[in-house]
Amino acid sequence: MKLLTIPFWAYFVVAGILLSAYMAFRTGKEERKVENESIELEGRVYMERIQKEKEARRGV
Repeated sequence: MKLLTIPFWAYFVVAGILLSAYMAFRTGKEERKVENESIELEGRVYMERIQKEKEARRGV
């Protein structure tokens, strides 16, 4: 009875593919988080600028 018909290196290839997929998923998730924080910061700066402009117009 043959127990192993798949070469041992094939297990390393499969493990490498799975590890690569996990790392790509994790990196993508972190990049989305950083991008969302950056967008939120830009939005806050924009809203502050609009608020200052409104206050300047009311003060004149």
